[in-house]
Amino acid sequence: MVSKDVVVQNQVGLHARPATFFIQKSNEFKSSIWVEKNDRRVNAKSLLGVLSLGITKGTHIAVIADGPDEQEAVEALAALIGANFDE
Repeated sequence: MVSKDVVVQNQVGLHARPATFFIQKSNEFKSSIWVEKNDRRVNAKSLLGVLSLGITKGTHIAVIADGPDEQEAVEALAALIGANFDE
């Protein structure tokens, strides 16, 4: 299991379009992937789950993966967040 803490810095947080990009990227990996905010963990491959966290600009989250490509999954998702979802 691999985990990485990141801060969401884009204007709208992890809502609507950025959340869709995040889920699409998550689905490229075989590993189970979760997003955790304030001790609440949801499936990173679920749009409703991710949106339910209410992640806004400046929110600290943990991206957690467990599986055959866990390291690549966490790095790719952290990079996507770090690049502000290419907005």
